[in-house]
Amino acid sequence: MGERPRPIPADQLQYRYPPTFASVEEERLHRKQRLAAGFRLFSKFGFEEGVAGHITARDPEWTDCFWVNPFAVSFSEISASDLILVDHQGEVLVGNRPVNRAAFAIHSQVHQARPDAVAAAHSHSVYGKTFSTLGRTLDPITQDVCAFHGDHALFDDYTGVVLDVEEGKRIAHALGDNKAVILRNHGLLTVGTSVDSAVWWFITMERSCQAQLVAMAAGDPVLIDPEQAVTTAGQVGTEIAGWLSFQPLFDKIVREQPDLLD
Repeated sequence: MGERPRPIPADQLQYRYPPTFASVEEERLHRKQRLAAGFRLFSKFGFEEGVAGHITARDPEWTDCFWVNPFAVSFSEISASDLILVDHQGEVLVGNRPVNRAAFAIHSQVHQARPDAVAAAHSHSVYGKTFSTLGRTLDPITQDVCAFHGDHALFDDYTGVVLDVEEGKRIAHALGDNKAVILRNHGLLTVGTSVDSAVWWFITMERSCQAQLVAMAAGDPVLIDPEQAVTTAGQVGTEIAGWLSFQPLFDKIVREQPDLLD
């Protein structure tokens, strides 16, 4: 029998950490590539619904501007170079395509109200918009959904397609300091201190809506004990946890669709 391998010292293991940047241009490209990956993942997971849906990333230099998908372009075809730069007045500064007016109305107000939020994600995903019709928040019934325990809100109103910044302000107010808000009869919106975490929060929140809908259809879900839900939230609901959870998805989508980086 061979000699059993010795434990590898912890300081020799290759942990993943959020990157640092040598220049604002490097950070801008990073955010845009992550954003493009987010759109490809949204398409892959079936989160597209016509022209609805948008993910934004605040520019690292011009912080009153954000990068967003051009209007009426499939998520499946978006690369970093396709993204447009929009200011908080709705003017396109970089790019030759128009902005989705709903994206401007919602995201401009969210980014202004939440200077800590680098990115925000919203789409009309099936389970998210289905759950939103219940006019309630998610219950702590799984380990994953505990990421949102005490950290998501309900916008308990619906007045049609959001085209007015005043409606965007109301959504931003409902979001408050939370990482997510359920927009009644509309869908989900998540934010994060990185593009990575904002996209991950949306993906896992959509799945959590699916899990609760299935559980409620099957019977009466057992809730996680409140104290344990709080503890679990501190383990799976931090920004670094969200960032880390996105990394395998990013690695895989880049391997499958490397043109998204262009």
